[in-house]
Amino acid sequence: MKRFALIGLPNTGKSTLFNRLTGMSQRVGNWPGLTIDLCSAKLLLGGHMVELVDLPGINDLTAYSDDEAVVRDVLQTTAFDGALLVMNAGQLDRQLPLAIQILASGLPCHIVLNMADEARLLGIKLDPAGLAAQLGTPVSLVSAKHMEGWSQLMAGLNRLAASKHIAVQADLNTIPDTTRALTEATQKLSGNWSLPAMLPSGMTEKLDHWLMHPWLGLPLFFICMTLLFNITYQIGTPLQDGMSAGMDWIKLHALEPLFSPLPTIIQSLLLDGVWQGVSTVLTFAPILFVFFILMAMVEDSGYLARVAYLTDAMMSRLGLDGRGFVMQLMGFGCNVPAIMGTRVMRERSQRLLTMLVIPFSLCSARLQVAVFFSGILFTAQQAPWVLTALYLMTFAVAIFTAWVFKHRYHANEAFLLEVPPYRLPGGAHMLTRAVSEVRAFLRLASTFILLGVVLVWLLTHIPAGADRTLAVAIGQWMAPVLDPIGIHQELAVALLFGFIAKEILLGSLAVIYGVSEAGLADMLVHHLDWISAMSFLIFTLVYVPCLSTVAVMHRESKSWAFTSLSVAWSVALAWLLSFAFYQGMHLWGISA
Repeated sequence: MKRFALIGLPNTGKSTLFNRLTGMSQRVGNWPGLTIDLCSAKLLLGGHMVELVDLPGINDLTAYSDDEAVVRDVLQTTAFDGALLVMNAGQLDRQLPLAIQILASGLPCHIVLNMADEARLLGIKLDPAGLAAQLGTPVSLVSAKHMEGWSQLMAGLNRLAASKHIAVQADLNTIPDTTRALTEATQKLSGNWSLPAMLPSGMTEKLDHWLMHPWLGLPLFFICMTLLFNITYQIGTPLQDGMSAGMDWIKLHALEPLFSPLPTIIQSLLLDGVWQGVSTVLTFAPILFVFFILMAMVEDSGYLARVAYLTDAMMSRLGLDGRGFVMQLMGFGCNVPAIMGTRVMRERSQRLLTMLVIPFSLCSARLQVAVFFSGILFTAQQAPWVLTALYLMTFAVAIFTAWVFKHRYHANEAFLLEVPPYRLPGGAHMLTRAVSEVRAFLRLASTFILLGVVLVWLLTHIPAGADRTLAVAIGQWMAPVLDPIGIHQELAVALLFGFIAKEILLGSLAVIYGVSEAGLADMLVHHLDWISAMSFLIFTLVYVPCLSTVAVMHRESKSWAFTSLSVAWSVALAWLLSFAFYQGMHLWGISA
């Protein structure tokens, strides 16, 4: 089987091309550094089965950042039969030097000039045939988003796969340096690619006048995020209620009659443990689906790169840069890929400080908890604003953390970020992103969460002497820590399992109280006053996000000391914030 490398600069649509060619659902966004792990897929080209390996996005082969080092190592140690080099057709003056380096390494190449539609709108003149003649390798002009020029691209890839090239490892000892590659690229572009004398004034400039305004930019961003949460609630809540009612109907009319012949203890395990816990978690699938469609729209539009630019000055005072803010926004989906995304930073201190603040991003798992508690404690009109305030709280915690540790992890790396033009998000891409996120969530629900809620059920049913269960014993053991922050002892088990994965937390609560998602809201309202519930929510949102995040933090930092610091800091900060809120409410005489 032949093997091709997929190489490209950040923000060139490389992952989109990979998805189009292979049918996979790599995450696609509109800022640099998104492809962070190697991914491969098999496809049939020219009568040959080809493994296409998607390498991290790089700017050149000088190996300053971890991602560039990964690409260098893979190219030098793995034999490839060819390479697909993806570039933005509208930015060849800056991107062609990488092609010069790759061609000099000896790899047979097919160059893919992506985003042809954008280059055309910008008035760029491009001669693919002339450029191919200058470079001595085939060149295809395409738009992977709209599959423009697809037949010509596939014909070229079929020819590359059918060629008699012998698989080779790249020779990076002879490649030109960046300066020489830039000079050579300028010569080859002459007569084959040109920008208009002045780029046409369009929607990008008009939007940026407001969205990148030095004073109005960030307020407008937070207004956009508030609207996003409001729309999520307006669309997602009715869907969530419908799924909850459906789950209750299935339990009442299908599962209870089915399990009625079984012993009572087995019925309790299956209905009050497995079904109650998992179904409570599953009811959040619709609202997550809506949220990720909206977030994909924001990401694919190119807006987040502008937010990174706006926040760079503020972040620099904290020892970070605009990329730190981008990574936090990536953490909205999941903290794990956001932490892995820090590989694009060259200085280790910068990476460590960024990794320290990312876990405070409100990931999709904690979003469930925030949505649930906001919904039961506040009205439908108040809940979106509360959710926005919780997001702002996580940003504030991250900023405070960076401020505390900026001298310990001091770095001076220059920040360079490309601000892309605004793009109309593709409906298929947004749908793919949302489906992919929900599918991963359901996969977790069918395995990890299932095991978690069963273990919680066992803890709430296994006796530990003195007319108490193991769950009660654990709660009593943790009482000296939990009582000062107003968290009831029965919630201790939920917090412990929440450390493993926040997706388990709501399912654990349903099992602890033995109710469905609809009943859980009423049960918590009756058992917890709103101050205790908010204290529990604050603690949940700030303390360790999940075991997977801890594991990837250790893998990326290669330091147990740093990982332990991150865990200890987040737990201590969560306790202090909950303590300040709970005790402050009572000190000020605010009634629960």
